[in-house]
Amino acid sequence: MDVEELKRIQNECARKVIGKDDFKELKTIGGMDVTFERIDKNPTKAWASLVVIDIKTLKPIYTHYVESVVDFPYIPTFLAFRELPILKKLYSSAEVLPDVFFIDGQGIAHPRRCGIASQFGVETGEVSVGVAKTRLYGSYKEPAAPKGSFSYLTSKGEIIGAVVRTRDNTSPVYVSVGHRISLRTAVELVLKTSRYRVPEPTRLAHNLLQKVRKSQSP
Repeated sequence: MDVEELKRIQNECARKVIGKDDFKELKTIGGMDVTFERIDKNPTKAWASLVVIDIKTLKPIYTHYVESVVDFPYIPTFLAFRELPILKKLYSSAEVLPDVFFIDGQGIAHPRRCGIASQFGVETGEVSVGVAKTRLYGSYKEPAAPKGSFSYLTSKGEIIGAVVRTRDNTSPVYVSVGHRISLRTAVELVLKTSRYRVPEPTRLAHNLLQKVRKSQSP
C-alpha cells in the first residue's frame, strides 16, 4: 500500500468533481451504506445496501444488497479504498438506479477534496452527495436549533460543505458535494428527505443492513 499513490488518486479525483447541478430531473434518491461483520478484523465479511425512494412520498421503491469480503484496512481519509469496491459491486448489480445517490460519508469535505461520495460519483459518473454523521475536516459554527438551520463547513476560507440541522434540537449531519450537484441543491434534498436525523435514503439503507446482518447471524 503506497499512501502517496492513494493521495495522488484522490487529488486526481478532486480535479474531476463537478460542483454544480448537472442533471435534468430528480425523481428518486438512493441511499447507500456499508457494514462489516467484524470492524476490528481485516479481511472481514461486509455487506452494502441500496434503498431507492420516491422523492415525493419518501417511500422505498427498490431495495438491494450485496455481500463481499473487504481486505483494505481502515485508514482515516482513505475510507473509499476500503468501501468503494463493495459499493461499486452493489451499483453494478442493481436493477434500479436512482437519479441521485446519498452516501454515508464525505464528498469534498475532505483534506484532498475527494471523499468516498466524490470518488463514487467520479468513477461511476452518477450524481452523488456525501451525508455524514460526523465531521471529518473543516471548521464551522454550530447551526441554530430548529430544523432547516445550517452553517457552512469551511477550510482556509473555502466552503466545502454544510452542517445541517435535520430535526429540531438534534445533532446535525454534514453534507457535501459528491459529484454533479451544487451544495445548495444537496442541502435542499437532505432537508426534503429527512423525517429523523438521518435522511430517509441512508436511514433505510442502514436499517436494511441491520436486518441482513441479523438474519445471517449464527
